[in-house]
Amino acid sequence: MARIAIGDLQGCLTELQQLLKDIRFSADRDQLWFVGDLVNRGPDSLGVLRFVRALGANARVVLGNHDLHLLAVAFGSRRKLREDDTLDDVLSAADRHALLEWLLRQPLAVREGSDLMLHAGVVPQWSADEVLQYAREVEHALQANPQALFDVMYGNKPDCWRDELDGSDRLRFIINVLTRLRFCRADGRIDLKMKGAPGSQDAGWMPWFEVPTRRTRGVRLVTGHWSTLGLVDRAELLALDTGCVWGGALSAASLDGPERCSQPCATKGKMPISSNE
Repeated sequence: MARIAIGDLQGCLTELQQLLKDIRFSADRDQLWFVGDLVNRGPDSLGVLRFVRALGANARVVLGNHDLHLLAVAFGSRRKLREDDTLDDVLSAADRHALLEWLLRQPLAVREGSDLMLHAGVVPQWSADEVLQYAREVEHALQANPQALFDVMYGNKPDCWRDELDGSDRLRFIINVLTRLRFCRADGRIDLKMKGAPGSQDAGWMPWFEVPTRRTRGVRLVTGHWSTLGLVDRAELLALDTGCVWGGALSAASLDGPERCSQPCATKGKMPISSNE
């Protein structure tokens, strides 16, 4: 079975369907890996959820920050829709319950062989096994009591990992790293306010994947989330958010070969896709 990773959809169903035609996706032989942020900001979050859910075992999905935002609005007691959200169609759909329950069951990280997929990033202290362990902690909390988790999920503190973190602080830090991280320090301290491209960060900060002591070296991290980063295709990092919802392109990459493909945003001109070494 061919494994094909696809970048952040964010409601861009038309581009996804065209991309699957371009890569000649076949349910008989292919499995699609979605790096998170299926929904929000784009034109058809409802259609994307229905389409990906219907793929069944042909789709592997991890949750992104926009997916969690949708779930927090639906299951939490405090989170409200923002002015620029495009989630009303999901929340008012006749099949809302089935779609949201399916989304709620999706993991924050998955690993197969030397590939580890998550939405955003990791701190240097975590090994690949620990990434999966900490992701499972959050997933268990989601299944046990989603409202309790969503009511304490938001915030930028704590900003540094400690093994003794517990309760809501521990879960919030794990979620922030796996679904929101871009920059950190060499000691693992995170900053969630800096959102520009590498080189725009303050002194002493670096893209999370450039920390030399990162313990996830030796596996390939398959990620999205960072549209200003663009496509990064390295031995240990495959970053696939090329900003389709912002007028860029939707990118796909074979996890088992060199094939790469992009589908431009339907409302913008085609943007070239290239390796960002």
